[in-house]
Amino acid sequence: MPVITLYYDDLEELSGIDKETVIQRIPMMGCDIERIEEDHVDIEFFPNRPDLYSTEGVARALKGFLDIETGIREFKVTPSDIKITKDAEIEKIRPYLACAVVRGMRFNSRSIESLMALQESLHWAVGRNRRKVSIGVHDLRMIKPPFKYVAKQPNFRFVPLDFTEPMTMREILEKHPKGIKFAHILEKFDKYPLIIDSENNVLSFPPIINGELTRVTEETTDLFIEVTGLDPAVSTALNIVAAALAERGGRIESVAIDSTTRTPKLEPLPMKLKSSEIEELLGLELKNEEVIQCLEKMRYGARASGSTIEVSVPAYRADILHNWDLIEDIAIGYGFDKIKTELPPTSTIGNAHPISKIRESIREIMVGLGYFEVMPFTLTNERIQFDTMRREKAKGITHILYPISEDHTIVRPTILPNLLEILSINQHRELPQRIFEVGEVVLDCKTGQRLGAVAIHPQANFTEIQAVVDAVLRERHIEYEVAESDDPAFIEGRRADIMIKGEGAGVLGEIHPEVISNFGLEHPIIGFELKL
Repeated sequence: MPVITLYYDDLEELSGIDKETVIQRIPMMGCDIERIEEDHVDIEFFPNRPDLYSTEGVARALKGFLDIETGIREFKVTPSDIKITKDAEIEKIRPYLACAVVRGMRFNSRSIESLMALQESLHWAVGRNRRKVSIGVHDLRMIKPPFKYVAKQPNFRFVPLDFTEPMTMREILEKHPKGIKFAHILEKFDKYPLIIDSENNVLSFPPIINGELTRVTEETTDLFIEVTGLDPAVSTALNIVAAALAERGGRIESVAIDSTTRTPKLEPLPMKLKSSEIEELLGLELKNEEVIQCLEKMRYGARASGSTIEVSVPAYRADILHNWDLIEDIAIGYGFDKIKTELPPTSTIGNAHPISKIRESIREIMVGLGYFEVMPFTLTNERIQFDTMRREKAKGITHILYPISEDHTIVRPTILPNLLEILSINQHRELPQRIFEVGEVVLDCKTGQRLGAVAIHPQANFTEIQAVVDAVLRERHIEYEVAESDDPAFIEGRRADIMIKGEGAGVLGEIHPEVISNFGLEHPIIGFELKL
């Protein structure tokens, strides 16, 4: 989850709230304080609140929560004369587009850092690492509308951000750090998306990199914001960015897209809430006036209509999907610290489940062997489970009926890919890294328990991982044998199947170099996975 850096001076300027109050009260909004420094505090918010991934968003929420400025924040959107047209070919590559203009900004180093951090956090939380949504923010004075969203040949040249010489788009994907990291998003296409102005100056090569020409600096006053992607979530991301800039005094203007629609649309969403729903879920008997007060503290608009509360949900609150989401915010506005604790009316004596006992025993063994436990998601996708692992697609996969993202389309049938993902996002940590998970997998509609472990360091080898497996099974008093394996995720000749009572119970070995490369890693990796 993103960790947001809040500088005390910047936050106090936006909200009027002092450092001590922030540190004392902000956890009651549903976040964790990661660390407290002399000039800033690092806060971790849950992924369901991307509107809080900036100093501006936190300032807006805190002002409501502390009764400084309550009720819904209304945004005035003025139509601009700026237009952007979409090339027909772009529909097959990255079809969704939302844009806005924000004028009258006064940037300094703090506000630029906050904007860039918000952009990257949204790339993760809403954009699924830029695949689903990517955001470009540009200095409007450097470019001339109208703009075009087009598909260009890979040999088209421009100067990418942080570079001084022109590069072709193909070279950017091969040599620029951002291009190398996100090239896989465009690997299936013969042409690449590009946003250009009326003089063919490049604003953005989405979802990879902006052009150097439109870099935002402290002299920037007017912004052009474009959000491209694969689904309507582009509007969600744009609303969050535009609303954050409005907190710093920016004036929002809409942009005409293909002369058929204008964005952004910041009108609140109406919802209705029954008083009985609140009492049933929270166990609190609240009067309508109290409910309205709680909602306004959380920056909603609200009014009573009989036994119904009519709620106006801000356009930047992408997480409000159900009345229960509103009721959760009512509880936060009421104050978790005000909810009285009660003993349950019945008492029972519990026993540990046999599976829990086995898992606890395994954890003790693995920790004793120097491995750290991790807890990845059980939802994943076929690309991670099979393509990156060089494995054939397994039968009996459990698919998600209505997945909310391309990253979470199946329930995992194996654990190793999840562990390799964790290594890939922790490359900034020192080596060696040794991690394990005792968790569930689902195959043929049956839940199974697995132990998976990986280690990465320059000297990692087959002997080391076999010794770990041997120690685990010996401690569990299980006799086993090894047999030749054909698992393509491992190096031939440095892999083995784990056999217990003549049946395959797992696999161990040195991870194949292609798999290591697929996860963006560079050092040797060893690992095993074992059925419990």
